[in-house]
Amino acid sequence: MRAVVQRVSQASVSIDGQLQAAIGSGLLVLLGIAEEDSAEDIEWICGKLVRLRIFDDAHGVMNLSLCEGAKRDLLLVSQFTLMASTRRGNRPSYIRAARPDVARPLYERVVDTLSRELNHPVATGVFGADMQVALVNDGPVTILLDSKQRE
Repeated sequence: MRAVVQRVSQASVSIDGQLQAAIGSGLLVLLGIAEEDSAEDIEWICGKLVRLRIFDDAHGVMNLSLCEGAKRDLLLVSQFTLMASTRRGNRPSYIRAARPDVARPLYERVVDTLSRELNHPVATGVFGADMQVALVNDGPVTILLDSKQRE
């Protein structure tokens, strides 16, 4: 599982010009799911997202997680292109991306796990839809997570 984590002051997802979801301060997470991803990958990535200390404390130091301090939201958007391989040539290969019948249940488990750990619903896009994502990156702070690399 790969995630692009962006600290935002606001973010939204629209489909066909209609607003699907919007958040204020928090995290926008773009999530790619690989064919071999499992419950262990979900546990690791959700744990990181909930406990990642990238929000400023009273002293302006990035020392607070999503759960600490002021109320913050999370917007989760599925994005199979995060699994792209550009090793050969200039046309990305998506062979490592999970097929929708595999990826959708894993994505839904991530949503459920995050909602449970945060004690409030997670805003989402629509799995497999052509979405327009808007955001104001705060900082900017952007972090890459990969459940296979765990750096």
